Amino acid sequence: MLPDWQNFLSDAGAELEQGRVVSFGNPERERSIVMTGSMFCDLSHRGLIAVTGEEALEFLQNQLSSDVREVSGTRSQLSSYCSPRGRMLASPRVFRRNDTFYLNLPIEILAPTLQRLRMFVLRARVSLADHSLELVRCGYAGPDAEQELKEALGDCPAAVDDTLQAGELTVLRIPGQHPRFEIHGPTGAVTKLWERLNVRGAPVGAASWALLDILSGIPNIYPATVDRFVPQMANLQLIGGLSFKKGCYPGQEVVARMHYLGNVKRRMYRISAVTDTIPKPGDSIVAAGKGTNEPSGTIVEAQLNPDSSGVAALAVLRIADAEQQQLRLWDADGAKVTLETLPYDG
Repeated sequence: MLPDWQNFLSDAGAELEQGRVVSFGNPERERSIVMTGSMFCDLSHRGLIAVTGEEALEFLQNQLSSDVREVSGTRSQLSSYCSPRGRMLASPRVFRRNDTFYLNLPIEILAPTLQRLRMFVLRARVSLADHSLELVRCGYAGPDAEQELKEALGDCPAAVDDTLQAGELTVLRIPGQHPRFEIHGPTGAVTKLWERLNVRGAPVGAASWALLDILSGIPNIYPATVDRFVPQMANLQLIGGLSFKKGCYPGQEVVARMHYLGNVKRRMYRISAVTDTIPKPGDSIVAAGKGTNEPSGTIVEAQLNPDSSGVAALAVLRIADAEQQQLRLWDADGAKVTLETLPYDG
């Protein structure tokens, strides 16, 4: 986290742990705001890989599962970076700011992802670098967030995946139950916007933003789930992160075979469970009558519900077991799992 930005957040009441905003002093209230009001969130817990050079577009097109040719100064997209086995190593959002492409992903997996991408640069005229300390990242969301951003910036992206350059700021609209935006820029410009919007919205910790990803059905890959899910298992074909018409990329044969043979046996669901213990990415879900040696699913991400009545989570489940709806967290004695509705079809 940039020192000036960290000082600004601390002065605003942020409680920080290892560069991550835990809360602004009232986590329960912050969770409740997720469904009812405008919220501002620091996104320093997400990192940025910058990709530059004459062949940056071609390089990314050959590495990612989405059609990166669709990314422009006015359009971002969700994508995935896969191993040769077709399993996701990361699920970044790709956007463009001036002549630079950025991959936005959890900072815990940035270093290994960057290291692996660099292995394939070879003689390509492209450079990759960690730019997490070059730009401040924050999020803004809420029922009135679109109008409030328009008043603050003069305009804002109109549709999901649209991108807008507003002076020094790059604004991305991303999926959400209410209008939701990522904002990237230098410390001074982001600070000025935060101070203006803080009159309308409330600052919240990183968990509240993660909860919005869960409610929106957007998967994030963390160290415990690296190389575990084929993109279709995480519903990427339903949310714009997967193209079956582009050329080759790592794992493409596996992904295409699964698509054309129609043999996807697992997919991502939104679930809830009444428990005070937040499951971790990679934790198991088991079906009635089956032991922990044969899990029916895996937690992708989980957070406490907005009303603190248990947890909300995304989980990749075996479809046949999910249809039986006799699932438990962790083991046969764990909390009962309830399937919830995702905001997209499939």
